[in-house]
Amino acid sequence: MAGLKDISTVWTNIKEVDLKPIRDSATHPVRIALVGEVGIGKHTLVEQMRNDPGRPGIHTQSPIALFTFDTCTEPPVAHLIIVLVDATRENYLNEQALVKKWSEAGKNILVFINKIDLAENRIVGDTHQGWQVNQIVIGSINDIPFLQREFIPVVLELLPQQHLALGRQFPLFRLPIARQLINDTCFSNAAYSFSTGVAQIVPVLDIPLTLTDMIVLTKSQAFLAYKLGLIFGFSTRWQDYVSEFGGVIGGGFLWRQIARQLVGLIPVWGIIPKVAISYSGTYVVGHAILGWYLTGRHLTAKQMRALSSQAFTKGKDYAR
Repeated sequence: MAGLKDISTVWTNIKEVDLKPIRDSATHPVRIALVGEVGIGKHTLVEQMRNDPGRPGIHTQSPIALFTFDTCTEPPVAHLIIVLVDATRENYLNEQALVKKWSEAGKNILVFINKIDLAENRIVGDTHQGWQVNQIVIGSINDIPFLQREFIPVVLELLPQQHLALGRQFPLFRLPIARQLINDTCFSNAAYSFSTGVAQIVPVLDIPLTLTDMIVLTKSQAFLAYKLGLIFGFSTRWQDYVSEFGGVIGGGFLWRQIARQLVGLIPVWGIIPKVAISYSGTYVVGHAILGWYLTGRHLTAKQMRALSSQAFTKGKDYAR
């Protein structure tokens, strides 16, 4: 039967076969093509995507293919084609015809209507007309809040299978992807606990099964730490994460504290505390590790307890 000591060995039991798909997903090149006339801002958008707006020193040289319309009669070979056009233009008939052709060929296309700040009295709604694509954004490539609010979510929606690689190669997307990954893992772990929680309250089953659940959840959190590191451009070597985060995940104070709560709460209150603790434990681990990636500093035990309390409340709300 599983015991608490088994939780702390999760790191050493993770195999290369578990890691290779994650590593391959993060390191596979994301092919993005920008298409637009000279002077539309293609190079500026490339630099925005290669930089982290919250940390000016972070920059990559990830390749992006650039094309003009007159040299690009055939669709570029890319996971995503971003078509840039000028909001001050009167019409986009030629560009719309080309986009229609590419869209009908099954290409993944985002139309970015740039320079809206220079459009003066033009009605913004007019710029939507005639584009036979699902995704259009209207704004300025120099407007960071706009990129964060409108552009980034659309790109993430259009590239759902490439989030790890997109973040690793293009820092503009790192923090939104990291937060989404933490959130998804919290819900996934909570859902797992819910699925096994009904069995937990059956009297003939005992506490060691709960600890087995914790081992599963801890492994999920270890993968979360690895994925976050890959997103932020850190090492692909799993061993580098063991030394840095071994005290945060597995053998650290957090799961020992949660284990005591788990053993005490589930037999009395049923499934909700278990789901809440699974959610909150993952939330705390994810944000503690994210904080280290962003600042280079670990959270103190006091900060983690405060974060755990906040997360436990979120988890209870979800469990209900």
